[in-house]
Amino acid sequence: MIISASRRTDLPAYYSKWFFRRLQEGYVLVRNPVNPRQVSRVSLSPEVVDGFVFWTKNPAPMIPWLDKLPDCPYYFQVTLTPYDGQIERYLPSKRKVILPAMCQLARQIGPERVVWRYDPVFLTERYSVDFHKKAFAQIARLLRGNTVRCVISFLDWYPPMEKRLRPLAPRPLGGDEMRELAASFGQAAAENGMRIFTCAETADLSGFGVEHGCCIDRDLLERIGGRPLCAEKDRSQRAACGCVQSVDIGAYDTCPGGCLYCYADHGVGRTMRNLAGFDPSSPLLCSSLRPDDTVRERKMQSGWTEQTTLFG
Repeated sequence: MIISASRRTDLPAYYSKWFFRRLQEGYVLVRNPVNPRQVSRVSLSPEVVDGFVFWTKNPAPMIPWLDKLPDCPYYFQVTLTPYDGQIERYLPSKRKVILPAMCQLARQIGPERVVWRYDPVFLTERYSVDFHKKAFAQIARLLRGNTVRCVISFLDWYPPMEKRLRPLAPRPLGGDEMRELAASFGQAAAENGMRIFTCAETADLSGFGVEHGCCIDRDLLERIGGRPLCAEKDRSQRAACGCVQSVDIGAYDTCPGGCLYCYADHGVGRTMRNLAGFDPSSPLLCSSLRPDDTVRERKMQSGWTEQTTLFG
């Protein structure tokens, strides 16, 4: 089984020590976000974990720990956008911290395992189509040689973010604007040695060199691992999502990043309460077991096979 770490929070930036303690102890507990009294015990044994997919806006805190990862495939998805501190409120400097960390990560683990995410894309009076075209091209040049893959997505509206974003007066992209951005992004990516993919988008932008992609990517894990991986499409995700099945070990409302567009942040009050409950020794992230919790073992098995292709 693939471990997603995590769609729900930024584990590498804020919880690296907790994550590696969980690895050392061989398991993690995860609350069901729909029914919090149900807790899954997820094995982190190398015998059942096929790989790790890390999601982050700042990989720097995890870099010193990389040699403690088990011998299995993994890669990082690092979000780097041009938004300022009004939108991504508590992130460190992108030029001084995040961009150098991405380059260091690429030197240590290879550019293929560092995926650049430019998402979400949305428009405001300041962040116009022309702004995004220039910003994307600039970041692509700075990342040249440090990644071969870029993922973009356009903002999907979730109730938690609407109130936070309302003062900025964002607006959805029209079809012509989306195609204009895709053409510009596709050209800039190609010029800097990158392939570019969309995340959970229905629009066909292949004519601009922008392919449909996925974040939990079986093909990428197979290339890193060097053998076939049996993994089915994740049916719990949106219809346009191409990800394969994974187990997410994060928790909503635990990221201190404060990004206004975050779908996993349901309010500052809830996040602050959860952060106050963080115990580095707890098997649950920002939580502890309660007397009325029900803990069940998550069924886990490896999908790696020794089968080779006709030409492999």
